[in-house]
Amino acid sequence: MRIAVPNKGRLHEPTIELLERAGLHLRDGADRKLYADTVDPDVTVLFARAADIPEYVADGAADVGITGKDQIAEAAPGNVSDLLDLGFGECRLVLAAPEDGEITEPGDVEGGKVATEFPTITRNYLDDAGIDAKVVEVTGATELTPHAGMADAIVDITSTGTTLAVNRLAIVDEVLQSSVRLFARDDVVDVQSGAEETVATSEKVEQIRTAMESVLDAEGKRYLMMNVPRGQLEDVREQIPGLGGPTVMDVADREEPESNEEDMLAVHVVVDERDVFETITNLKAAGASGILVTEIERLVE
Repeated sequence: MRIAVPNKGRLHEPTIELLERAGLHLRDGADRKLYADTVDPDVTVLFARAADIPEYVADGAADVGITGKDQIAEAAPGNVSDLLDLGFGECRLVLAAPEDGEITEPGDVEGGKVATEFPTITRNYLDDAGIDAKVVEVTGATELTPHAGMADAIVDITSTGTTLAVNRLAIVDEVLQSSVRLFARDDVVDVQSGAEETVATSEKVEQIRTAMESVLDAEGKRYLMMNVPRGQLEDVREQIPGLGGPTVMDVADREEPESNEEDMLAVHVVVDERDVFETITNLKAAGASGILVTEIERLVE
């Protein structure tokens, strides 16, 4: 199985980090290479331009891809399935126009020209809105085209809106919300009866999706372990804002308590990182001791 990932740019490092955290460690590194083997002998990583990855997957050069939703929508391969939002590389494609101009709503570009590096997305957006406007494809400096008389408005990527403001452009409408996605070709995702190779590939895709999802689910979570006297277990339970109920076990290899000692239990629970400080204080007050807090690398629910 081949996974196509961005070879450079702002999406490269977060993607490689996610692969590593998910357990798909690269054997040969990720610098200046076209591909790299992983610790899984059945998985190879292929490096490509972020914009080319949808075509790599659609055409069969790769089975699975990682790139922005905007790139997938622009390529519009038609035979790929979105498997997982990876939660980074967030941005928006917006319709923008000169802030002191006459275009204040989408319909105002009727009969005009819209410059963009995303002609497919822009054309679909205009058609869906019933707007008749010419799409002018450019390869850079899109925000300058209205001031140069090349276009009346633009469709461009923005994260904070700062670049648009600097170039005296105002957002008129949101065209698309984007983030980095894990996606695969449809025939790889679908299990077809009687096709053993397809079944095996589909299982591998699910392994990859589950591994990445477990990393994302673990973000912002902490694992708490503590000792609790049996008689105070319910008091401790009330102080735990965890994912469901805690795991409660007898403390192993502990000598029988003295007659004046209370039997101890081991309690484990997952909590949000933001709740750890207050939770520890409340747990101690409720009778917990030996509280240990650790990070979680992966969480499979």
